[in-house]
Amino acid sequence: MFRLLIVLAFFIALEIYSFQLIRTLSRDHWWKWIYLAVSVLAILHVILQFILHPDRTQVSDSRDIAVTVVLAFFALKVVFFLFMFGEDIYRSIEGLISSLLRKREPDQSFLPGRREFLAKVGLAVAALPFGAILYGAWRGKYDYQVREYELSFDDLPEAFDGYTITQLSDIHVGSFDDREEVAYAVKLANDQQSDLILFTGDLVNNEAKEMNGWEDIFGSLTAKDGVYSVLGNHDYGDYVQWDSKEAKEENMQQLYKVQKDMGWRLLLDENEKITRGADSISLVGVQNWGGGRFPKYGDLQKAADGLSKEEFKVLLSHDPTHWDLQVKNDEKKYHLTLSGHTHGMQFGIEIPGFIKLSPAWFIYKKWAGIYKEADQFLNVNRGFGFLGYSGRAGIWPEITVITLKRKV
Repeated sequence: MFRLLIVLAFFIALEIYSFQLIRTLSRDHWWKWIYLAVSVLAILHVILQFILHPDRTQVSDSRDIAVTVVLAFFALKVVFFLFMFGEDIYRSIEGLISSLLRKREPDQSFLPGRREFLAKVGLAVAALPFGAILYGAWRGKYDYQVREYELSFDDLPEAFDGYTITQLSDIHVGSFDDREEVAYAVKLANDQQSDLILFTGDLVNNEAKEMNGWEDIFGSLTAKDGVYSVLGNHDYGDYVQWDSKEAKEENMQQLYKVQKDMGWRLLLDENEKITRGADSISLVGVQNWGGGRFPKYGDLQKAADGLSKEEFKVLLSHDPTHWDLQVKNDEKKYHLTLSGHTHGMQFGIEIPGFIKLSPAWFIYKKWAGIYKEADQFLNVNRGFGFLGYSGRAGIWPEITVITLKRKV
């Protein structure tokens, strides 16, 4: 409750401060009141929706729009605040010096007035993330990107030199509203013609029934060595108020069945070998295991039962925090771990080789792309779908293609 009050106080203070800044630009214009009304009404609508549907199973267009508006205005306010707060500090110092030196008139305000030019520049800068979030909800959520990586290993079996893996993660099928765009993305994944397709969890938002009508599209995923999958935190139905334990278990069984019917091999704390002549690599699939408040269903030791340290292993583990907390120091050595979960927060700035920023950085040490420690790699897929914010801005939906290479 204390944390909630702090967050609420922050939002109120941000709202008041940003409104005062807007007044700097529009002392005599009515549109500042429209800005305030839209911002406040969107926040109230989102709060009301979450009160009416606390289990988050019913997603509506109106809530998607409200969430998008809230996020867009929040980004505008934060950037505007950061831009103008520096000037306010300068104004405070200037006012203090003037008072000490008695350089202001008795009826003059302690603080000098804000510079309208700087306020306009700040608003223009703040309009960039505002517009990006609106664009992300309109087009960005289906702007699929193929990201290719080549990873080299000393001990990769010779027959697997050049072996390709397509990774998908975080489909969140219950959020989609455009079958043609999703079908295009699945075709794009198939067009990579990888040897293997691996899915690293969160097929649904909450319930297996979300897959109704989508089986044909995702069942068309195909690769020479098959499609393998694991579960993510959303797949267990933990965010739904079930009528009984039996109902929750029935939902899980339905999720297992739909993956089987699509031809996917779901790995539940188990492993399988992929062979090429006398050589092989092992796929290890662990159930969700995450740091902090996220569920810990997985059993890494059980998943790798029967495997030795020397065998080349590809691990599917939904939550990347698992890699730091257990995987990378495990004595059996996992050469490549594939994760997802973070979505890269669906918002950020990425310019390859120059900048990579997202709010996800504040929560996850490893939130997108390839990471390496010693001879072990982790790839955090940015996600195929979206959740919460019905869009993507800067952190685009991803299809990962990894080529395994043997060091010469």
